[in-house]
Amino acid sequence: MPSHERPIAIYGAMAANLAIAVTKFVAAGFTGSSAMISEGIHSLVDTGNQILLLLGIRRSKKPPDATHPFGHGKELYFWSLVVAMLLFGVGGGMSVYEGVTHLLHPHPLESATWNYVSLGIAFVFEGISWVLARRQLRPLIRERGVWKALRTSKDPSILILFFEDSAALVGLVFAFLGVFLGHLWNSPAADGIASILIGLLLAGVASLLVHESKGLLLGESADPKVLQGIREIVAGDPAVVRAQCPLTMHLSPEEVLLNLEIDFRPGLPPGQITESINRLEGEIRRRHPEIQRIFIEARALGGREVSGEKSPERLETMEKVR
Repeated sequence: MPSHERPIAIYGAMAANLAIAVTKFVAAGFTGSSAMISEGIHSLVDTGNQILLLLGIRRSKKPPDATHPFGHGKELYFWSLVVAMLLFGVGGGMSVYEGVTHLLHPHPLESATWNYVSLGIAFVFEGISWVLARRQLRPLIRERGVWKALRTSKDPSILILFFEDSAALVGLVFAFLGVFLGHLWNSPAADGIASILIGLLLAGVASLLVHESKGLLLGESADPKVLQGIREIVAGDPAVVRAQCPLTMHLSPEEVLLNLEIDFRPGLPPGQITESINRLEGEIRRRHPEIQRIFIEARALGGREVSGEKSPERLETMEKVR
């Protein structure tokens, strides 16, 4: 998702979830439905999570400083991890607790009309939000399929929106079945079981998001196609004899760090090596603008470093950061 579109999508989802939470709690107040309370908790947690995502986006845009020379892009990954943990603990835990409490102390179900109206409104809004989230992933989905697109996306905000909306739609189905079967069988137990299922669903989705956020926070490499493109650029330069596998790491969804270790043709003057490095940097940035920080270590064959400053025979490690 482009960085300028990300907050807009999150604001839209946040407003929808807040409105949905209010309608669910109102319905639960009139009917005493445990499943509706769980769904209200779900929507309220989603709203809080989106506030944290906006905080992460804002903090990730802070410029580099002395203590964070690579910037604060990973703030988004950190707050995404916090969101996933809250979804697990608060959303999943409270829903399971509410369901178990309802099973141990059943409450007679009131008229289901409020529940059905609330669920219908929620389904419409959640469906719209899900379609918008999926639209942001459409290019990756067309290329790789849904599951692989979700696993390889480097933008945790769109992942969280998509998974939360997907869980919300499934949770609404559980809530509907709990209310419907509870009234059909005149059994409050069905409502409590639906609440437990909603909690387990949230815990499962949260566990998946924790796994993905952890990987991004630790530092994931660039997309394999980007790595292949870098190899092709380096291999195509006439001054290069060989290069080690490029090392990359995402500093944010739109910023990648690249480290290259290159062997240049023996006897090449330092000035020509510098020209080659500049040429490589320019071509890499042109084809892959997300690669914003490039470190190149230039070596002669046999592992000798060369330096144009200390002698024509050696060229010290050249590290360029732009």
